Amino acid sequence: MKVTKHTRTDDLTREVYGVLGIPIDVIDMPTALRRIETAATGSAPFLISTANLNFLVTSRSDVEFRESLLRSDLCTADGMPVVWLARLLGIPISKRIAGSDIFEALKSVPGSLRVFLFGGLPGAAAAACQRLNSEPGGMKCVGSYYPGFCTIDQMSTDAIFDTINSSNANFLAAALGAKKGQAWLLQNHDRLRIPVRVHLGATINFQAGTVRRAPTLVRSLGFEWLWRIKEEPQLWRRYWEDGIFLMRLIVTQVLPLLVLIRWHRVGRRRKGQAFVIKQSEDHKTVILSIIGMATAQNVGNAVCCLQDAVAAAKHVVINFADTELIDPRFLGLLLMVSKRLKEQQLNLEFAQVPPRISRLFRLNGFGFLLSPKAESVAYDAYEKR
Repeated sequence: MKVTKHTRTDDLTREVYGVLGIPIDVIDMPTALRRIETAATGSAPFLISTANLNFLVTSRSDVEFRESLLRSDLCTADGMPVVWLARLLGIPISKRIAGSDIFEALKSVPGSLRVFLFGGLPGAAAAACQRLNSEPGGMKCVGSYYPGFCTIDQMSTDAIFDTINSSNANFLAAALGAKKGQAWLLQNHDRLRIPVRVHLGATINFQAGTVRRAPTLVRSLGFEWLWRIKEEPQLWRRYWEDGIFLMRLIVTQVLPLLVLIRWHRVGRRRKGQAFVIKQSEDHKTVILSIIGMATAQNVGNAVCCLQDAVAAAKHVVINFADTELIDPRFLGLLLMVSKRLKEQQLNLEFAQVPPRISRLFRLNGFGFLLSPKAESVAYDAYEKR
């Protein structure tokens, strides 16, 4: 299998679900910590995203922001609304894995995790660094930098990266605001030499003590947003707009999706759950025809075939002409195929997408994956059924 310099593990073996337009790893905290520890001992980039409701909102209007999530090597469900939405759709996410909880847990992991803090409120990174080094544990802060309120380009100078890269850190925690932070990490993906990098929002301020985090009970009940408004009143407008988006999302996508999935499953039950992938190829393209139910129960049968297609170092076209149903788990797998192909500067395209499958893509939030050519195909065979 061809492996690029950015590939550490096989993304196709990650348990990723497509949750209303973004990828989410179904993973528990111990496994997430092990993956981070392993990545920290290497030299390859390992991008972490911690997706909350605001990430979901922003990804709808900002293609670059969405791309930062799609390129992530680990994307956890940070916010309770994301967990609730996933549960409604039958996705097996049991609890949130917040960025602040990941950071706190890493402090107790024995080893040599060396962290560099970038951003936060004025003075917060330096204070957090000093506080971390005064506490017992396996994490050591080897540097901090406060860039001030400036543009991404102004935060991307050679001098800044010399400071960051020369720190000998293996974990970079940025706190610049979600949109700017994700964009900064994505834009400078190849300039950073620190293997593990993540935007952790208010974590630096929590560590510095400049902002108090909600008590555990408040967080577990899903009301951390109310606490954040109490601590930082300027956040009320963001939470208000995100809440309106959540209600609209449930009405316009989640409920119709649940009805449509149930209707498809009842209508196709008598035809069984057969699943086959047929493969053909020419000198520059691998064509995969998915026949049957592209669902979680059949992902295991699809992974090897998709791994081979990615390893062929060719463009991949997936034909959905005879696909009965596609669910969030299979959509997550396709996101990983797309990610791997992009690393090789190759494309994933779809062909002969019948209306039922196109509708499922759109209701799941992944209409952007369908090329104009695939979207415009009115598959005659489907219409005749």
